Amino acid sequence: MKKYFLLFLVFLPAISFSQSFKKSEPFTHTYSIVARDSVTGDMGVAVQSHWFNVGGIVIYGEAGVGVVATQSLVNPSYGPKGLALMSQGLDPQQALDALLANDSGQMYRQVAFLNSKGQVAAHTGSLCIAEAGHRKGKNFSVQANMMLNNTVWNAMAEAFEEATGSLSERMLAAMKAAENERGDIRGKQSAAILIVKGKSTGNSWEDTVMDLRVEDHENPTQELERLIQIHKAYDFMNKGDLAMEKGDSVEAEKLYLNAQKLFPENLEMQYWYAINLLNNKQFEKAEPILKSIFKQNKDWKTLTSRLIVSKLLAVSNEELQQILSW
Repeated sequence: MKKYFLLFLVFLPAISFSQSFKKSEPFTHTYSIVARDSVTGDMGVAVQSHWFNVGGIVIYGEAGVGVVATQSLVNPSYGPKGLALMSQGLDPQQALDALLANDSGQMYRQVAFLNSKGQVAAHTGSLCIAEAGHRKGKNFSVQANMMLNNTVWNAMAEAFEEATGSLSERMLAAMKAAENERGDIRGKQSAAILIVKGKSTGNSWEDTVMDLRVEDHENPTQELERLIQIHKAYDFMNKGDLAMEKGDSVEAEKLYLNAQKLFPENLEMQYWYAINLLNNKQFEKAEPILKSIFKQNKDWKTLTSRLIVSKLLAVSNEELQQILSW
């Protein structure tokens, strides 16, 4: 009887720890950046790791409030709780200190907070796996753990400070810099970026500027860069559609062309540009574009006919038949 009792005492804690560890504290070692665009006020957080679906665990953001990166032995509650505390008026350092003070595992955490004023706070626990560290700057913080080299976070900071362009482009520059320092000691797997507005509109669907994830890829940062480029192209498309709805065909044409420059192989972008040309009665300009599209996929002809009913294509029946003959 004593034998079984002793086995029970030794074995039970191991089972209990394993279940608790896997459920509540994912082993997400990584590098990340939280940053704010001083011109637009937009706030972003980006991450890369050798871990599946890293974006679903590490990054959090709320328009008008701030962004959070929580990593290492992750306590995901730092995301929603940190945003809630900042929304109540606490600055990032106060919010982070409050959570760390009530976390018995704080020595394993690596966390960064940034608010809508550009204030930042960061923490790298004493037991985070080396190489680990962070660096704060004006409107940003970069942090990394389990890196091959201890040069990663400084390289990220310098790249962000020196980069030009949009917030996503500057954050991407920091991510690339991390990879140039050889990044995560285990390699690469997933990446993500989230950008929210500095001021909330009250409509969540309008407040997210960008939300892209690469869940499993041999080169996730490179793939994320490709998706960011496509995102920009579709942003031009969306703005072109709005201009088209308002009857500003000149502005719509300019926006559609900008989209095509970023994503030239995409047939749909070419198609809507051509439809806009038809609505402007520029048939000669639209004809070679639509001929090429129809040759590659005849289903676009079927769609063209349906646009008449939806009042997105304003041509006569005779003109429609001419278009369909191309």
